[in-house]
Amino acid sequence: MAYSSRPAVSMSHPDRWLAFLRIVVGLYFAKAVITKLGVVMVGGVIPLPGANERWINVMPTIVTKQASENPILFYKHFLENTVLAHGELFAHLTALGEAIAGVGLTLGLLSGAAALTGLVLVTNYGLATQWMSPGQQGFHLVLVALMIAFFVSRSGRTWGLDARLWSDRPKSIFARRPFS
Repeated sequence: MAYSSRPAVSMSHPDRWLAFLRIVVGLYFAKAVITKLGVVMVGGVIPLPGANERWINVMPTIVTKQASENPILFYKHFLENTVLAHGELFAHLTALGEAIAGVGLTLGLLSGAAALTGLVLVTNYGLATQWMSPGQQGFHLVLVALMIAFFVSRSGRTWGLDARLWSDRPKSIFARRPFS
């Protein structure tokens, strides 16, 4: 029986595997466009994206549960005295943040900014839920690691719109392809 020196699954294109992960994670966040995002009328005349009514009403219940027995006292205090005190604002911020992270990562559009937005979100979600189950701890740690990898590797340069955005600036640090 002959053995091939080439592995069954080639890792000769790690940028493609990272782009695949970026798209999958992006789709996970992009669901916020449907489940949390709506149109907010500013001054009764200017339509802007924001949290839908359902998310504005549900979010305080979720945050109350996350804060209830949270052993990280500074974060429990933050949830109770800042997030819940300004629930509608944080509903808008989370809905917009998830939409930005989701669309940006899925399309590879401004993927660095999308990854940083995702990093802020998953860090906060991890701090809010880590006490609820061991699965929460692991899930958010994996997402933190992925967001850092997406940011550092400029993962939107492969299978993403970032390649087009920076193609006319080949000497820019943002234009360099990862893993090359």
